[in-house]
Amino acid sequence: MIICAGGNENFSFAKAIGIGLVEATCNLTKICHIYKPSNLVFIGTCGLYEKGKILEIYKSSHAYNIEFSKISNNFYTPAQNEICLKNENVSCETIKINSSNYICQDKKAAKEFAKLDFFAENMEAFAVLSVAKNFGIFAECILCATNFCNENAHKDFIKNHQKAKENLIQYLKEHNYL
Repeated sequence: MIICAGGNENFSFAKAIGIGLVEATCNLTKICHIYKPSNLVFIGTCGLYEKGKILEIYKSSHAYNIEFSKISNNFYTPAQNEICLKNENVSCETIKINSSNYICQDKKAAKEFAKLDFFAENMEAFAVLSVAKNFGIFAECILCATNFCNENAHKDFIKNHQKAKENLIQYLKEHNYL
């Protein structure tokens, strides 16, 4: 089953799950109860922390939920904040996606996230992989980079968003997802 966040990232062939960690978790849980998918393919966009290319496709089944507060070293959490789903096609050596309900637009913070080995950020990836693990099904995230995490993040996202959606559709067709 192909899923997406929805909002301005709707695709006619994908079920929308909602924006951010909470909406995505709640709605995807309902979807899994109703449709009982054998696997999930989450498609969307991402921001790059330090490396990578804008409008490139990145694939991962390894996500974290690390908030900016962690970087300050003034907070800790007992919550599990890493998820990696493995199957014969994907290992945990894939890129690491960080998920938060906020989008990083500070270059210094992005460098700190990169030091933690995070490649990119997407608001829903951690939720998708967590729900999939809970249901015992494999999931992967296929994301197209729209921006670097810096002061121009939102402006670049807006500028590149439509082309990113087109690139995702092309990728899905070329790799027989559609």
